[in-house]
Order: sequence, then structure tokens, then C-alpha cells
Amino acid sequence: MLSTTHILREMARPASMWIAMKRRLIPVTLLVVPAFAASSADAKYRVGIGDHNPAMFSTPAWQALGLEQVRYLVPWDWHLTGQQAEVAAYMNAARAHGQDVLVTFTAHRGCYDLRRYSRAPVCRAPSASAYRTAFRKFDDAYPWVRTYSAWNEINHVSQPTVNRPRLAVRYYRVLRRESRRRRFRVMAADVLDTSNMRRYLRQFLRLAPGKPRLWGLHNYQDVNRRTSLDTQAMLRIVPGAVWMTETGGVVKFGNGRQFAYSEVRAANRTRWMFRLANRYDKRRRGMRSRITRVYAYRWFGEPPGAHFDAGLVDPDGSPRRAYAVFRRFAAPARKRMLTPPGRARARP
Repeated sequence: MLSTTHILREMARPASMWIAMKRRLIPVTLLVVPAFAASSADAKYRVGIGDHNPAMFSTPAWQALGLEQVRYLVPWDWHLTGQQAEVAAYMNAARAHGQDVLVTFTAHRGCYDLRRYSRAPVCRAPSASAYRTAFRKFDDAYPWVRTYSAWNEINHVSQPTVNRPRLAVRYYRVLRRESRRRRFRVMAADVLDTSNMRRYLRQFLRLAPGKPRLWGLHNYQDVNRRTSLDTQAMLRIVPGAVWMTETGGVVKFGNGRQFAYSEVRAANRTRWMFRLANRYDKRRRGMRSRITRVYAYRWFGEPPGAHFDAGLVDPDGSPRRAYAVFRRFAAPARKRMLTPPGRARARP
């Protein structure tokens, strides 16, 4: 999940900076406006939801969507911190509802306080051996999972991998080796669209073994500013397929006026999220990859006064304005089905 303080800082870049970038892109923007306005009926990507609450699966609004993809964040040390029951509740509910779960490993819970990452021993990055042990325990418990992401938001200050691409590659290498025997897909890098994204991805590509072909992007800035600069940048840098693994229209962000509570704005930004995906679900000139999946974060909204809220529905499950937009654009995804859960995994 994104860090609200850091993203607010990124999203609050001076207006002059954004105007300058837009001026450089005016010819491109004029050319692509018709494509952004196109319907999602011919979209080539699948759609899912990211949330950690298994109650999502029992809400009528979620069931009405008919989706088959969800994303779930798991602290890497889940088996050492008493979170086994919590993880089992979500994974078993997802399995019971026929979901294809993208599992993403992340830092020990509570290590980031919205200002800095803790230096406490429990927050230290795991060794490759400890990471491998934790992964094997998870995959032994849930052998039906078909896709794993090595680490969440590797370029963000809330993770021990920030400024350490070698460490992120180390975890990717572990999963890559495990995938040969256990047969699952590996997402090489899952990044946030902050200012260090480009540099980090290039370093990761130089260090990564093999030829990674699956990547994750959290493009909150593009979606909530109605731009496309960061999304385009990633598609130019990495080869293969890009999944928008965490994104969506923000209902409320911090206590400032710019992202004060607004369900209308969130619905509008949700529409832009899909237009971005529609534009880049086909490889464009000068780009090495295309978008093949979108995960909106998140399902449930927060109570009044929360610092961050991007829910498609209220805490009680009542649909918000963004839900109607999401449902309309996601409808074509119902026909693009994966192999039903329970069947043998295909090799990546």
C-alpha cells in the first residue's frame, strides 16, 4: 500500500513543473485524446481488486462484478508474527470464491511511521535464505497461487529495498529459482510512480538475471492528476507486460484542500484509470511493454476522518460513485477468463 505522506509530497510538485512537462508533451497529447476517449469494450487487459479484508467477498456489490482477480499483500515474516490465521482467512475466502490471487510480499508490519523506516532488528531486510523459507511455507500452504510478486513498492521509503536494487533483485532471484520447480509466474519488480522510479528500474534491469517479462506499477500520480507521464516512462523502460497492481481514484488524502474528501473526484479519476489502461493495453511506438492487468485499490472505504481513503464502497459495503464507473469499465473483463483455480499451473 502507498505511503500517504510521501505520495502527497510527490503529488504536490510545483504546478510550474507539471506545466513544463505538459508543454513538452502537447503534440503527443493531441494525438492520443481520441484513444483515451475510446470504450473499454475492446480492452485486452483483465481487472481485479486489491484489499486485505475477506469480508469483501461476501458483499453483494463485489459479487455483482463477477471478477476473478484479486491482489493480496503479505508481510514476508507472516509465519513468525502470529498472522497465520489472518492470512488463512483471506486466502481461503479467495479460493472459495474462485479467485486468482496475486500475492505480493512486503515489509514487516509497523516498520514505517509515515516519516522513516525503522531500524529495529525486526524490520531488517531478510536474508535470501530467510526469504526463501518464508516463501516455501506460504506456497506449501497455498500451492494453487499462480503469480507472486517478489516485493512491494521496492523503490519506496516504506520498504527496506529503497535505494537497494541489489536487494530487490536478490528476492526476485529466489522466486525465479523456486518457480522452476513449483511452476508459477514471477513479477520481477513492483514500483511506485515516484521520482526515483526510472533510475531504480534501469538499475534493476542491469542486475536482474534472465529476461524479466512481468512488472507491477502503482501509478497513483498519473491517475489522480489525470496525466500519463510515469506510466509512459515505465512502458518505455521495461519489456513484456505491465500490471497496474495498485491504483485508483483517491476519495481523501491527508488534510489539505487538494485531496479533500470528494467521491465525485474519485469517480472521475477512476474513469481516467481505465482510460490509461485502454490507451496502453497495446504496445505503442517507442514502448517495450503494454498494460495487461489493472488492480484497483481498494474495496472498502474508511470511516470519517481517515487520513487516506480510496474505497469503491463505504465501510458498510454501500457503493460509492466510483463503484458505478468501475463496474461499467470492468464489465468486459468478465469474458476474459483464466484457467479455473485448482488446475495445474502453467510455467511462466
